Amino acid sequence: MAYPLPAFHFSIDWGGTQLAFSEVTGLNVEVQVIEYRDGLSPEFSTVKMPGLKKYGNITLKRGVFAGDNDYYNWLKTIKMNKPERRDVIVNLLNEEHEPVMTWKIMNAWPTKITSPDMKASGNEAAIETLEIAHEGITIENG
Repeated sequence: MAYPLPAFHFSIDWGGTQLAFSEVTGLNVEVQVIEYRDGLSPEFSTVKMPGLKKYGNITLKRGVFAGDNDYYNWLKTIKMNKPERRDVIVNLLNEEHEPVMTWKIMNAWPTKITSPDMKASGNEAAIETLEIAHEGITIENG
């Protein structure tokens, strides 16, 4: 019997560096719909055609570690219309730590960093969030 792959064992490589993350969200692709109808059409409805692809921003979350400034160093590289773009690879791993599904994210750059919320009575790890924009995803399964 085949079972779906668990989503909790994954790795992320950005620009040749492997970083540990606790969560990745936003790996989606949407094809916008173009509706068209010409005046000679015998149908009284539109024809739907595929249009431009649209990619949502991706959110990466990880724990805060002393002296780890990777998020902020990447954010500092953004200059007027010239962000440092990186390819990011997300691998879903099997029990042998081998990739079984891969998302290749092209020309990514940071758009937002959210620092952890701090609460004196809290008991959770400090988690920071990085949101990245990009220019496309390719998906390889198998």
